[in-house]
Amino acid sequence: MTLFTGSGVAIVTPFTNSMEVNYPKLKELLEFHIENETDAIIVNGTTGESATMTDEESLEVIKFTIEVINNRIPVIAGTGSNDTKHAVEFSAAVEKLGVDGLLVVTPYYNKGNENGIYNHYKSIAEAVSCPIILYNVPSRTGVNLSIPLLEKLSKLDNIIAIKEASGNISYAAEIARIIPSLTIYSGNDDMVIPLLSIGAKGVISVSANIIPEITHKMVISFLNGDLNKGMRLQLDYNDLVNSLFIETNPIPIKNAMNFLGYNVGPCRLPLGEMFEENEKTLHTILNKHGVDKWI
Repeated sequence: MTLFTGSGVAIVTPFTNSMEVNYPKLKELLEFHIENETDAIIVNGTTGESATMTDEESLEVIKFTIEVINNRIPVIAGTGSNDTKHAVEFSAAVEKLGVDGLLVVTPYYNKGNENGIYNHYKSIAEAVSCPIILYNVPSRTGVNLSIPLLEKLSKLDNIIAIKEASGNISYAAEIARIIPSLTIYSGNDDMVIPLLSIGAKGVISVSANIIPEITHKMVISFLNGDLNKGMRLQLDYNDLVNSLFIETNPIPIKNAMNFLGYNVGPCRLPLGEMFEENEKTLHTILNKHGVDKWI
């Protein structure tokens, strides 16, 4: 089973200046992605600042997103936690909202052992019936999911995919070789084409917040056999992609969106404003690419 093929946007959560969720702006963003060929919405993830949202806020944002999208493209919600009980309860609550799938990050900070991590995911998988995408991002969690552990997890019926953000192409290739049943999505915007070349089905993208059509075309062109076009789009926009990670995500993408007129508001603390030199670099690259302003 494949939840989506192409570009899934890891969508930002827009805030007002008083740090409340800006629902009218969120609706605009969602419609923007429908109009610009985004293939799936990933809500309440790292880019959506889930770490600073209450459960009540997260549930309301997910519910709102599902209602606005109204089955036009898949909606996948982040429900991971370093507390298994909380992840189980929250995942079950999100499933009841009608989400198409869950994105569940590796338990972070605790640095669980393999038995613990397996049982963490097993508990979540048994509590829901919707598809689950594992999220491997050791730079944030401090844990890399081993190939034997992934192989074991892939045998659970509703664990169907992995968002792979280790940055290790050899590791990703081993997943593709040993566990072909596990759909791979790139979790790094600068490595989309390399992962597609070993069988990945798409990307869960930060840069798609501002270049949705380009990200979609890069993936679909490559998958449809136009390898040169896909490769060219990856290489042509990698400086922009890299500038969006010049500081901790989602600080630069929100800065970029505000610079372009999207008016998505600030990040919640502890994510602060960009350093002036980094902001200048980001804006220079945005201007160089002529990225369209918000319409």
